[in-house]
Amino acid sequence: MSFGRRSASAKRGLLAGVALVVLVGGAHSALAQETARVAAPSPDGLAEGQLYMEADLVIRDDKNKVTTAKGDVEVRYQGRTLRANELVYDETKGTMRAQGDTSIINADGSVEYADEIALDDQMKAGVATGFSARLPQNIKMAAASAVHRNDKINELNRAIYTPCPICAPDGTTPKAPTWSIKADRVVQDKDRQLIYYRNAVVQIMGVPLVYLPVFWHPDPQAKRKSGLLPPEISVSERRGLSYEQPYLFVLSPHSDLTLSPQINTKVNPLLNGQFRKRFYSGAVDARFGYTYDKDIAAAPGQTINDTTSRSYVLASGAFAINQDWRWGFTAERTSDDLLFDKYDIGGVYENRGPYVADDRRLISQLYAIRQDQKSYFSVAAFTIQGLRPEDNDRTFPIAAPLIEARWEADPKIMGGRLRVRGSAIALTRDQSPVGAPPLHLDGLDSRRATGELDWRTTYTSAAGIRVSPYIQARLDAYSVDDNFAGMVGTASRSDSMTRAMAVAGADVSYPFFRRFKDFTAILEPLVQIAASPDVKQIELGRNAIGDLVYLNEDSIAFEFDDTNLFRANKFPGYDLYEDGLRANVGARASILWDDGRRASLLVGRSLRTQANDVFAEQSGLRPKASDWIVAATAEPVRGLSFFTRARLDADNLEVARAEMGANIYNKWGNGYVRYLRDRANPNNNKVENLDLGGQINVTKNWGVTAYGNRDMVENAWVIRDLGVFYRDDCTRIDFIYRKEDTLRGRLGPSASFTVRLTLATLGEPIYAN
Repeated sequence: MSFGRRSASAKRGLLAGVALVVLVGGAHSALAQETARVAAPSPDGLAEGQLYMEADLVIRDDKNKVTTAKGDVEVRYQGRTLRANELVYDETKGTMRAQGDTSIINADGSVEYADEIALDDQMKAGVATGFSARLPQNIKMAAASAVHRNDKINELNRAIYTPCPICAPDGTTPKAPTWSIKADRVVQDKDRQLIYYRNAVVQIMGVPLVYLPVFWHPDPQAKRKSGLLPPEISVSERRGLSYEQPYLFVLSPHSDLTLSPQINTKVNPLLNGQFRKRFYSGAVDARFGYTYDKDIAAAPGQTINDTTSRSYVLASGAFAINQDWRWGFTAERTSDDLLFDKYDIGGVYENRGPYVADDRRLISQLYAIRQDQKSYFSVAAFTIQGLRPEDNDRTFPIAAPLIEARWEADPKIMGGRLRVRGSAIALTRDQSPVGAPPLHLDGLDSRRATGELDWRTTYTSAAGIRVSPYIQARLDAYSVDDNFAGMVGTASRSDSMTRAMAVAGADVSYPFFRRFKDFTAILEPLVQIAASPDVKQIELGRNAIGDLVYLNEDSIAFEFDDTNLFRANKFPGYDLYEDGLRANVGARASILWDDGRRASLLVGRSLRTQANDVFAEQSGLRPKASDWIVAATAEPVRGLSFFTRARLDADNLEVARAEMGANIYNKWGNGYVRYLRDRANPNNNKVENLDLGGQINVTKNWGVTAYGNRDMVENAWVIRDLGVFYRDDCTRIDFIYRKEDTLRGRLGPSASFTVRLTLATLGEPIYAN
């Protein structure tokens, strides 16, 4: 039977049954109601306001004003369906009752079940017996009775709550959920978006674990709500037993604050925090921490020095001014170089802005950027705090301002792409690193302004030869103060100078390829010719053994490898410049299989007409014939890849620097390994390091994790992590053992054990929202 229109009272009673909110799932039902009001027609094909009902028999008792539907009753209204064996509406009493295998199916797929449902015709109050429900996020709830007191309050009696599977994989055999909460009474408060429990028992695998007379958590359907987040428990030789309990405060629809006190048995508590706020044009994210205690000593469990405040801040913000302009900042500072290590604070050395510091160094910056399709402009200022044992912050420069600009002409100029670049920077130091121990002299200050033209085009012949001629021209202006290089005693000098530079050349390649049965092979010879007149480098003076000292603020961390083999000027910065006549030659071979596998090999070197002592001796580029560069990648099977890059000595092919690694990913887990060896870095210290980690899924639910970082020069593990985890649809628990062997400054070896527990719908999804 299809209803287009009935009397108002009869229709109101039927709608009361159809629109019956799950007595504990009002949040998502309210959302379904709102969606139904604006959707026409609804998913069931009915227009707004239409109702469809069918039953084996419908009886209307006009005398007593009772309407009864019997036998496979089904009522559909605005995307929801009510099914029952019998539906009775008493217009006089203003009540409606559905009984016999009663269920309500909502538009979002959630389902509520009850033996019997009784409700008034205003949908203000109602009660269900033998109640159960399957809600979004795979939440299951059941109760002896459920009471819908009003639009804001729902109540369950003798209830159980779990987001975990309650059936075995075959779908028929019941199983104890991984975790659940049983309570004498559960109340859902929609206004506060909280669920309260009275006499709650937390069960793990059906075994009672924790009894809580009163307990509450945010409604899982709430988008953002204050409440507890998953804790972290650890045992450390440095801090003893530690318990960290985050609590999320929702301050407004656009901001929140998370406070995470870390309670330790061997040292004073540390308060961690994070403030987040979103504005109409951007967002701010600030992490911070504070403790008042003595310093943690190298020996486990001991403290030294005076009690004082110790703190850190890791903050960033980014904002859009308009379509082209944006600005932002980062603020990164700590009172102790080893504070993050001592209190196991993670996520420290991350990119929060356009300028990035080296490992174990913090950067604070302020920047503004304008960018469109043809131009780029930025102005910035930054300072750096070093956390390495040898770092002296007073010797690090303050960069203010740092200006970079780029513009590309349109249309093409002489058939090629023309770019105009500009750059300027001022560096100011408080102290010079000269002397051991330091002489506390004024630090070197420098200023540079640069203008540059870059033109390039490409021609491809009918035979496949590709030629890319290019021309680059540059003008620099420098000013240097407090220069002590080569001076006697504490005397210093100041200089101003300009220089002009240019390079012209061409890139030439001629790829050969051949098709085989199931793969393609490619061989590509590569040649780059570059010619530059002699360049006057910025000379500061001579060192103690008489070698020239060049100004080098922006190419200190230079490494010769496959990424810059075919660059006309291999220095990444501006202060040093490669000149003379040279050729960068090499060849690349590749094999591409039809099924996605691939492998490639690159071999090359740089040749020049005369040696160039501007390059550091350990760079491999100083002689006429440079060291050999070798780089290879391979993906022999799906989910497995390898890479390696190496620099081989030009005289004896000894490995001067090598980096290699592998990645694997399949249904059994994932992992990686990295190896780095450098016989002499810029500080003439040998480096050899092994870094590896991964996860193995032993069974569907159980697995192991491992991570290690080994300093092979010191013959010790910097960090070793070994973990065991359990996970299913609703739970993840990690047990992690960590061992640190090597010293970092005055920080000694230590071992720790950490437990991390994550329960679905209790904290984690809410914070993610």
